[in-house]
Amino acid sequence: MRTISIDTEKPYQVCIGSGLMRELGSLVKQVHKPCRAAVVTDSTVGPLYGAGAERALEKAGFAPCRFTFPAGERSKRLGTFEEAVRFFAVHELTRSDLVVALGGGVAGDLAGFAAACWQRGVPFVQVPTSMLCAFDASVGGKTAVDLEEGKNLVGAFHQPILVVCDTDTFATLDAVRVADGAAESIKHGLIADAALFESMRTGKWLSDLEAAVEANVRVKRSFVVGDELDRGMRQLLNFGHTIGHAVEALSGYALSHGQAVAIGMVAEMRAARRMGFGAVHESIAQEACLAAGLPVACSFSAEQVYQAALGDKKRAGDRMTVGALKKTGEGFLQKLDMEAFRRFCALGVEA
Repeated sequence: MRTISIDTEKPYQVCIGSGLMRELGSLVKQVHKPCRAAVVTDSTVGPLYGAGAERALEKAGFAPCRFTFPAGERSKRLGTFEEAVRFFAVHELTRSDLVVALGGGVAGDLAGFAAACWQRGVPFVQVPTSMLCAFDASVGGKTAVDLEEGKNLVGAFHQPILVVCDTDTFATLDAVRVADGAAESIKHGLIADAALFESMRTGKWLSDLEAAVEANVRVKRSFVVGDELDRGMRQLLNFGHTIGHAVEALSGYALSHGQAVAIGMVAEMRAARRMGFGAVHESIAQEACLAAGLPVACSFSAEQVYQAALGDKKRAGDRMTVGALKKTGEGFLQKLDMEAFRRFCALGVEA
Protein backbone atom coordinates (compact mmCIF):
# COMPACT_ATOMS: atom_id res chain seq x y z
CA MET A 1 0.00 0.00 0.00
CA ARG A 2 1.23 3.49 -0.89
CA THR A 3 0.40 6.32 1.50
CA ILE A 4 0.56 10.03 0.78
CA SER A 5 0.03 12.71 3.42
CA ILE A 6 -2.05 15.75 2.50
CA ASP A 7 -0.87 18.42 4.93
CA THR A 8 -3.82 20.77 4.89
CA GLU A 9 -5.06 22.54 8.02
CA LYS A 10 -6.51 19.19 9.07
CA PRO A 11 -4.07 16.65 7.57
CA TYR A 12 -5.22 13.33 6.14
CA GLN A 13 -3.84 10.31 4.32
CA VAL A 14 -4.44 8.99 0.82
CA CYS A 15 -4.08 5.19 0.79
CA ILE A 16 -3.51 3.58 -2.61
CA GLY A 17 -3.33 -0.13 -3.34
CA SER A 18 -4.91 -3.35 -4.54
CA GLY A 19 -7.59 -4.94 -2.37
CA LEU A 20 -8.05 -1.95 -0.06
CA MET A 21 -11.85 -2.19 -0.16
CA ARG A 22 -11.55 -5.21 2.15
CA GLU A 23 -9.50 -3.07 4.53
CA LEU A 24 -11.82 -0.06 4.41
CA GLY A 25 -13.21 -0.51 7.91
CA SER A 26 -9.84 -0.97 9.60
CA LEU A 27 -8.40 2.03 7.74
CA VAL A 28 -11.31 4.26 8.70
CA LYS A 29 -11.10 3.05 12.30
CA GLN A 30 -7.57 4.44 12.49
CA VAL A 31 -8.93 7.98 12.02
CA HIS A 32 -12.48 7.76 13.44
CA LYS A 33 -14.03 5.67 16.18
CA PRO A 34 -16.80 3.22 15.14
CA CYS A 35 -20.12 4.96 14.58
CA ARG A 36 -23.02 5.15 12.14
CA ALA A 37 -21.67 5.53 8.60
CA ALA A 38 -23.84 6.76 5.73
CA VAL A 39 -22.49 5.32 2.48
CA VAL A 40 -23.42 7.62 -0.44
CA THR A 41 -23.11 5.94 -3.82
CA ASP A 42 -24.77 5.74 -7.23
CA SER A 43 -26.81 3.14 -9.06
CA THR A 44 -23.78 1.87 -10.99
CA VAL A 45 -21.19 1.66 -8.21
CA GLY A 46 -23.56 0.57 -5.43
CA PRO A 47 -24.33 -2.88 -6.87
CA LEU A 48 -20.63 -3.47 -7.57
CA TYR A 49 -19.00 -2.36 -4.33
CA GLY A 50 -21.67 -1.29 -1.84
CA ALA A 51 -22.04 -4.63 -0.06
CA GLY A 52 -18.28 -5.14 0.16
CA ALA A 53 -17.73 -1.67 1.61
CA GLU A 54 -20.49 -2.23 4.15
CA ARG A 55 -19.08 -5.62 5.20
CA ALA A 56 -15.66 -4.08 5.73
CA LEU A 57 -17.14 -1.27 7.81
CA GLU A 58 -19.27 -3.65 9.88
CA LYS A 59 -16.25 -5.86 10.56
CA ALA A 60 -14.52 -2.85 12.14
CA GLY A 61 -17.55 -1.99 14.28
CA PHE A 62 -19.25 0.65 12.13
CA ALA A 63 -23.01 0.62 11.44
CA PRO A 64 -23.44 1.44 7.74
CA CYS A 65 -26.57 2.57 5.92
CA ARG A 66 -26.65 3.21 2.18
CA PHE A 67 -28.06 6.10 0.12
CA THR A 68 -28.11 5.39 -3.63
CA PHE A 69 -28.86 7.96 -6.32
CA PRO A 70 -29.16 7.54 -10.12
CA ALA A 71 -25.73 7.50 -11.76
CA GLY A 72 -24.65 10.46 -13.86
CA GLU A 73 -23.86 14.18 -13.74
CA ARG A 74 -27.57 15.01 -14.03
CA SER A 75 -28.01 13.73 -10.46
CA LYS A 76 -25.54 16.26 -9.05
CA ARG A 77 -28.33 18.68 -8.25
CA LEU A 78 -29.89 20.35 -5.23
CA GLY A 79 -32.79 17.89 -5.40
CA THR A 80 -30.48 14.91 -4.90
CA PHE A 81 -28.62 16.80 -2.19
CA GLU A 82 -31.89 17.30 -0.34
CA GLU A 83 -32.70 13.60 -0.67
CA ALA A 84 -29.29 12.76 0.79
CA VAL A 85 -29.55 15.00 3.84
CA ARG A 86 -33.12 13.83 4.49
CA PHE A 87 -31.75 10.28 4.38
CA PHE A 88 -29.27 11.37 7.06
CA ALA A 89 -32.16 12.72 9.11
CA VAL A 90 -34.22 9.53 8.81
CA HIS A 91 -31.20 7.45 9.84
CA GLU A 92 -30.44 9.84 12.71
CA LEU A 93 -26.90 10.76 11.76
CA THR A 94 -25.34 12.90 14.45
CA ARG A 95 -22.22 15.04 14.51
CA SER A 96 -20.28 12.07 15.88
CA ASP A 97 -21.12 9.97 12.80
CA LEU A 98 -19.59 10.08 9.33
CA VAL A 99 -20.31 9.94 5.60
CA VAL A 100 -18.54 7.63 3.13
CA ALA A 101 -18.42 8.74 -0.51
CA LEU A 102 -18.25 5.58 -2.61
CA GLY A 103 -17.88 6.12 -6.36
CA GLY A 104 -16.62 8.64 -8.88
CA GLY A 105 -16.50 12.40 -8.92
CA VAL A 106 -20.27 12.91 -8.76
CA ALA A 107 -20.60 10.74 -5.65
CA GLY A 108 -17.64 12.44 -4.03
CA ASP A 109 -18.88 15.96 -4.76
CA LEU A 110 -22.43 15.20 -3.66
CA ALA A 111 -21.53 13.23 -0.53
CA GLY A 112 -18.89 15.74 0.48
CA PHE A 113 -21.27 18.68 0.12
CA ALA A 114 -23.96 16.84 2.08
CA ALA A 115 -21.39 16.06 4.80
CA ALA A 116 -20.25 19.70 4.86
CA CYS A 117 -23.82 20.91 5.41
CA TRP A 118 -25.32 18.21 7.62
CA GLN A 119 -25.50 19.65 11.12
CA ARG A 120 -22.94 22.24 9.98
CA GLY A 121 -20.36 19.64 9.13
CA VAL A 122 -19.65 15.98 9.77
CA PRO A 123 -16.51 14.07 8.74
CA PHE A 124 -16.41 12.15 5.49
CA VAL A 125 -14.23 9.56 3.81
CA GLN A 126 -13.54 9.44 0.07
CA VAL A 127 -13.49 5.98 -1.56
CA PRO A 128 -12.88 6.73 -5.25
CA THR A 129 -13.76 3.96 -7.70
CA SER A 130 -12.98 5.86 -10.91
CA MET A 131 -9.61 7.02 -12.19
CA LEU A 132 -10.90 10.55 -12.59
CA CYS A 133 -11.89 10.70 -8.94
CA ALA A 134 -8.72 8.96 -7.73
CA PHE A 135 -6.45 11.18 -9.82
CA ASP A 136 -8.14 14.45 -8.95
CA ALA A 137 -11.55 14.92 -7.34
CA SER A 138 -11.07 12.84 -4.18
CA VAL A 139 -8.24 15.08 -2.91
CA GLY A 140 -8.53 18.73 -2.01
CA GLY A 141 -11.91 19.16 -0.34
CA LYS A 142 -13.91 20.75 -3.16
CA THR A 143 -17.53 19.64 -2.86
CA ALA A 144 -20.50 20.94 -4.83
CA VAL A 145 -23.63 20.43 -6.88
CA ASP A 146 -24.56 21.91 -10.26
CA LEU A 147 -27.21 24.41 -11.28
CA GLU A 148 -28.77 24.88 -14.69
CA GLU A 149 -26.59 27.99 -14.91
CA GLY A 150 -23.32 26.09 -14.49
CA LYS A 151 -21.29 23.35 -12.84
CA ASN A 152 -20.30 23.30 -9.18
CA LEU A 153 -21.82 26.68 -8.39
CA VAL A 154 -23.23 25.64 -4.99
CA GLY A 155 -20.72 23.99 -2.71
CA ALA A 156 -18.25 24.16 0.14
CA PHE A 157 -14.65 23.39 0.95
CA HIS A 158 -14.72 20.31 3.17
CA GLN A 159 -11.61 18.14 3.35
CA PRO A 160 -12.05 14.38 3.82
CA ILE A 161 -10.53 12.72 6.86
CA LEU A 162 -9.22 9.86 4.70
CA VAL A 163 -9.03 8.77 1.07
CA VAL A 164 -8.97 5.03 0.31
CA CYS A 165 -8.25 4.13 -3.33
CA ASP A 166 -8.56 0.44 -4.22
CA THR A 167 -7.06 0.23 -7.70
CA ASP A 168 -8.87 -3.09 -8.28
CA THR A 169 -12.06 -1.07 -8.82
CA PHE A 170 -10.61 0.32 -12.04
CA ALA A 171 -11.08 -3.11 -13.64
CA THR A 172 -14.83 -2.45 -14.02
CA LEU A 173 -14.39 0.89 -15.80
CA ASP A 174 -15.35 1.13 -19.45
CA ALA A 175 -13.18 2.86 -22.04
CA VAL A 176 -14.93 6.20 -21.60
CA ARG A 177 -14.27 6.25 -17.85
CA VAL A 178 -10.64 5.26 -18.31
CA ALA A 179 -10.28 8.11 -20.81
CA ASP A 180 -11.90 10.50 -18.29
CA GLY A 181 -9.12 9.72 -15.85
CA ALA A 182 -6.53 10.14 -18.57
CA ALA A 183 -7.80 13.67 -19.27
CA GLU A 184 -7.16 14.83 -15.71
CA SER A 185 -3.76 13.13 -15.70
CA ILE A 186 -2.80 14.80 -18.99
CA LYS A 187 -3.81 18.10 -17.39
CA HIS A 188 -1.63 17.45 -14.33
CA GLY A 189 1.29 16.55 -16.55
CA LEU A 190 0.96 19.64 -18.71
CA ILE A 191 0.79 22.10 -15.82
CA ALA A 192 3.20 20.54 -13.33
CA ASP A 193 4.93 17.25 -14.23
CA ALA A 194 6.57 16.74 -17.63
CA ALA A 195 7.46 13.11 -16.80
CA LEU A 196 3.82 12.35 -15.99
CA PHE A 197 2.76 13.92 -19.28
CA GLU A 198 5.27 11.77 -21.15
CA SER A 199 3.84 8.63 -19.52
CA MET A 200 0.37 9.72 -20.64
CA ARG A 201 1.52 10.51 -24.17
CA THR A 202 3.15 7.08 -24.58
CA GLY A 203 0.52 5.07 -22.68
CA LYS A 204 3.06 3.81 -20.13
CA TRP A 205 0.81 4.92 -17.24
CA LEU A 206 -1.51 1.96 -17.84
CA SER A 207 1.21 -0.52 -16.84
CA ASP A 208 1.28 0.64 -13.19
CA LEU A 209 -1.97 2.15 -11.98
CA GLU A 210 -0.83 2.54 -8.38
CA ALA A 211 2.09 4.66 -9.57
CA ALA A 212 -0.24 6.66 -11.81
CA VAL A 213 -2.57 7.43 -8.90
CA GLU A 214 0.38 8.38 -6.71
CA ALA A 215 1.86 10.71 -9.34
CA ASN A 216 -1.44 12.50 -9.83
CA VAL A 217 -2.15 12.82 -6.11
CA ARG A 218 1.31 14.32 -5.59
CA VAL A 219 0.61 16.95 -8.24
CA LYS A 220 -2.78 17.70 -6.70
CA ARG A 221 -1.20 17.93 -3.23
CA SER A 222 1.37 20.45 -4.44
CA PHE A 223 -1.43 22.87 -5.36
CA VAL A 224 -3.85 22.17 -2.51
CA VAL A 225 -1.43 22.52 0.39
CA GLY A 226 -1.12 26.23 1.12
CA ASP A 227 -4.10 27.21 -1.04
CA GLU A 228 -7.01 25.22 0.33
CA LEU A 229 -9.58 27.85 -0.62
CA ASP A 230 -8.52 28.11 -4.26
CA ARG A 231 -7.54 31.77 -4.21
CA GLY A 232 -4.08 31.48 -5.74
CA MET A 233 -2.09 28.97 -7.75
CA ARG A 234 -4.55 26.17 -7.02
CA GLN A 235 -6.68 27.76 -9.74
CA LEU A 236 -4.18 26.37 -12.23
CA LEU A 237 -5.80 22.97 -11.62
CA ASN A 238 -8.72 24.40 -13.61
CA PHE A 239 -6.59 24.42 -16.76
CA GLY A 240 -8.87 23.22 -19.57
CA HIS A 241 -11.93 23.48 -17.36
CA THR A 242 -13.12 27.00 -18.21
CA ILE A 243 -13.96 26.09 -21.80
CA GLY A 244 -14.34 22.45 -20.76
CA HIS A 245 -17.14 23.10 -18.28
CA ALA A 246 -18.86 25.31 -20.84
CA VAL A 247 -18.91 22.64 -23.55
CA GLU A 248 -19.90 19.97 -21.02
CA ALA A 249 -22.95 22.01 -20.02
CA LEU A 250 -23.75 22.95 -23.63
CA SER A 251 -23.81 19.26 -24.53
CA GLY A 252 -26.43 18.63 -21.87
CA TYR A 253 -23.78 16.42 -20.23
CA ALA A 254 -23.77 14.07 -23.21
CA LEU A 255 -20.03 14.76 -23.14
CA SER A 256 -18.35 13.19 -20.12
CA HIS A 257 -16.25 15.40 -17.87
CA GLY A 258 -12.98 14.04 -19.24
CA GLN A 259 -14.10 14.49 -22.83
CA ALA A 260 -15.07 18.09 -22.12
CA VAL A 261 -11.76 18.80 -20.34
CA ALA A 262 -9.81 17.38 -23.28
CA ILE A 263 -11.64 19.72 -25.66
CA GLY A 264 -11.08 22.55 -23.20
CA MET A 265 -7.34 21.95 -22.82
CA VAL A 266 -6.73 21.96 -26.56
CA ALA A 267 -8.90 25.04 -27.08
CA GLU A 268 -7.31 26.97 -24.21
CA MET A 269 -3.77 26.13 -25.37
CA ARG A 270 -4.66 27.23 -28.92
CA ALA A 271 -6.17 30.47 -27.64
CA ALA A 272 -3.23 31.24 -25.34
CA ARG A 273 -0.75 30.62 -28.18
CA ARG A 274 -2.67 32.80 -30.61
CA MET A 275 -2.95 35.60 -28.04
CA GLY A 276 0.78 35.49 -27.41
CA PHE A 277 1.00 34.36 -23.79
CA GLY A 278 1.00 30.57 -24.18
CA ALA A 279 4.33 29.03 -25.17
CA VAL A 280 3.31 25.41 -25.92
CA HIS A 281 1.59 24.33 -29.13
CA GLU A 282 -1.74 22.60 -28.62
CA SER A 283 -0.69 19.73 -30.89
CA ILE A 284 1.03 17.94 -27.99
CA ALA A 285 -2.22 17.93 -26.01
CA GLN A 286 -4.12 16.81 -29.11
CA GLU A 287 -1.74 13.89 -29.56
CA ALA A 288 -2.02 12.77 -25.95
CA CYS A 289 -5.80 13.15 -25.84
CA LEU A 290 -6.39 11.32 -29.11
CA ALA A 291 -4.11 8.48 -27.95
CA ALA A 292 -6.29 8.17 -24.84
CA GLY A 293 -9.49 8.06 -26.89
CA LEU A 294 -10.56 11.61 -26.07
CA PRO A 295 -12.13 14.15 -28.47
CA VAL A 296 -10.36 17.42 -29.18
CA ALA A 297 -12.74 19.39 -31.44
CA CYS A 298 -15.44 21.72 -30.13
CA SER A 299 -18.81 21.52 -31.91
CA PHE A 300 -20.20 24.71 -30.36
CA SER A 301 -19.74 28.28 -31.52
CA ALA A 302 -17.36 30.69 -29.83
CA GLU A 303 -20.28 32.85 -28.68
CA GLN A 304 -22.08 29.85 -27.19
CA VAL A 305 -18.94 28.87 -25.28
CA TYR A 306 -18.37 32.44 -24.09
CA GLN A 307 -21.94 32.82 -22.82
CA ALA A 308 -21.85 29.43 -21.09
CA ALA A 309 -18.55 30.31 -19.39
CA LEU A 310 -19.72 33.63 -17.94
CA GLY A 311 -20.90 31.95 -14.74
CA ASP A 312 -17.58 30.20 -14.21
CA LYS A 313 -16.28 30.34 -10.62
CA LYS A 314 -12.93 31.70 -11.85
CA ARG A 315 -14.58 34.94 -12.93
CA ALA A 316 -14.05 37.80 -10.49
CA GLY A 317 -15.96 40.90 -11.44
CA ASP A 318 -14.95 41.84 -14.97
CA ARG A 319 -11.96 39.49 -15.11
CA MET A 320 -11.53 35.80 -15.84
CA THR A 321 -8.49 33.76 -14.79
CA VAL A 322 -7.28 31.08 -17.20
CA GLY A 323 -4.34 28.70 -17.14
CA ALA A 324 -1.55 28.63 -19.71
CA LEU A 325 1.85 26.96 -20.17
CA LYS A 326 5.39 28.35 -20.11
CA LYS A 327 6.58 24.89 -21.14
CA THR A 328 5.40 21.31 -20.75
CA GLY A 329 5.18 20.71 -17.01
CA GLU A 330 5.09 24.39 -16.02
CA GLY A 331 1.86 26.34 -16.00
CA PHE A 332 0.88 29.84 -14.93
CA LEU A 333 -2.24 31.93 -14.46
CA GLN A 334 -3.33 34.68 -16.83
CA LYS A 335 -6.03 37.24 -16.03
CA LEU A 336 -8.18 38.51 -18.90
CA ASP A 337 -10.77 41.25 -19.00
CA MET A 338 -14.09 40.04 -20.38
CA GLU A 339 -13.51 41.41 -23.88
CA ALA A 340 -10.17 39.61 -24.00
CA PHE A 341 -11.87 36.49 -22.66
CA ARG A 342 -14.45 36.66 -25.46
CA ARG A 343 -11.55 36.77 -27.92
CA PHE A 344 -9.88 33.90 -26.01
CA CYS A 345 -12.98 31.75 -26.55
CA ALA A 346 -13.14 32.65 -30.23
CA LEU A 347 -9.47 31.92 -30.88
CA GLY A 348 -9.65 28.66 -28.96
CA VAL A 349 -12.79 27.26 -30.53
CA GLU A 350 -12.00 28.27 -34.10
CA ALA A 351 -9.52 25.64 -35.35
